[in-house]
Formats: sequence, structure tokens, C-alpha cells
Amino acid sequence: MNTGLSLIFMLAPALVVILVLFAGGLALGFSQSLGYMPIIGAYGFNLDAYLQLIKSPGFVPSLLLTIFISVLATLLAVVLAVATALTLRKRFVGKKIVSFLYQFPLTVPHLVVAVGVLLLVSQSGLMARAAFQVGLISDPAQFPILVFDDLGIGVILVYVWKEVPFIGLIALAVLQSMGNDYEEQARTLGANSWQTFRHVLLPLIIPGILPGSIIIFAYVFSSFEVPFLLGKSYPAMLSVLSYRLYTDVDLDARPQAMAMSILIAVFVLILVLFYRRLSQRILRRSG
Repeated sequence: MNTGLSLIFMLAPALVVILVLFAGGLALGFSQSLGYMPIIGAYGFNLDAYLQLIKSPGFVPSLLLTIFISVLATLLAVVLAVATALTLRKRFVGKKIVSFLYQFPLTVPHLVVAVGVLLLVSQSGLMARAAFQVGLISDPAQFPILVFDDLGIGVILVYVWKEVPFIGLIALAVLQSMGNDYEEQARTLGANSWQTFRHVLLPLIIPGILPGSIIIFAYVFSSFEVPFLLGKSYPAMLSVLSYRLYTDVDLDARPQAMAMSILIAVFVLILVLFYRRLSQRILRRSG
């Protein structure tokens, strides 16, 4: 049997599952977003759900908040990941323990981290109570608002804590694979530490961490559980807004929920392409 044909037969079960679950679900959601819902007697196709959603007062604030949290969480994760990777490549006492603790967040689900942040840094959490007990604040309500806040600080903290080791391990693998030859040559030519990092290490790291940072951005933009637990009720991230529309007792809101889901997918695709082009432009300039 032809090798290509045999490969298709081997992958067929997985491809069928993907097509049925993903493509089928996407097609169903898209058709419902266009108003096709036989369960409520709607058989026509139109853009009413999209128009109503875009005109709703909460859509633009939710979109801006989602973009802000996604961009900031991704940037902070990448910066901290590169900084920690540069540190972990060096030899120091206790490196094995530090490396273990560094990788530990990868094993913890986002939902568990979100609950931990809620118990730890909310105004009724452990840190607020501890600060009150030692006299740093006169009332737990004086503790900084880090959850249910306007900027989504608690949400960003969860994603940064979770994703730093994800990007950091990639950057660390790149740094270890190239050794110290490039840095030594740069120093021989008179480059200082910053110049070595800026013109030698960073251009070599970016191709490795770029795919991971794109994955993080897309995940944060469309994620639901963390902003649902730690985010403010208004404005809420787009994924939370979609969930609220989907669980509305009025089935007439279902097309808007599906329209929101389709818009999230489109926004992710557009922003990822923009982010990728911007990163490539930065890479060309740094090279």
C-alpha cells in the first residue's frame, strides 16, 4: 500500500473525531449566530445577532478589557520568562530546587490557581488579614483591590504565574542549545552585557519564544474560568459575556452568544496575525 494512503488510514479516526467535534461544532455555532434555531422556530439566516451584539453598551468595554489583559499578560510573561531563563542557565547553589519550583506552575490547573489567588489576595483573603494583624492596615478593606478590579490585576497575575515557566523553558532550551560561543565572541569585540543581550541573545531567542507567546495570547483572549472567578462583573471579558448570553433563560439570546463566540475566534485570528507580523518586524530590526 502506498505510504501516503496508509498514513491517511492511520490518521482517519482522529481526523473524523476532530472534524465532527470541532468543525461540526463550529458550523452549528455559526449557523445559530445567523439566527438559524429550529428549536425556537427560527429558520432564516440574518446578521441581527451580530448587529445587536456590537450595538450593545457592554461590547466595546469588554473588547478593550479583553485586549488589554491579553496583551499585558503575554508581555509580562515573556519578559519575566526571558529574565528567569537567563538566570537559570547559570550555575548556582540550589539550582535544582529552584528549577523544580520554577516548573511547578505548569502542573497546576488555571482554575486552581484562580481560587488560590482569590483566597490569598482578595480584601478578605489571607494577605489582607495578615496585614491587618501586624498593623500595616487598620481594616482589611484598605488592602489593595487586586481581584474584581477594573484592570483585571488578579486575572493577569494568574496567567503570568502560569505562563512564565511555559515560555521560560523554551527560552532556556534555546540558550542552552547555543552555548556561550556567541556571547564570548561579542565580548571579544567589545560588547557589554546589554549589547550582548540586545544584539546577540535576543534575536536568537525570539524565534523560539514567538510561537509560545502567540499561544498564550490566544489562550488568554478566549479563556473563561479565570476572568469568570476573578474579573469584575462589568465590564467582563468577552468569554464571560458569551457565557452569560448562552446561559440566559431567554433562548432569543442564544444567537448573540454564538455570535460572540464566532467574533472571539475572528478577533483571535486577526490579533494573532497582527502580533506575529509585529514580532517578525521586531526580529528583522534586531537582526
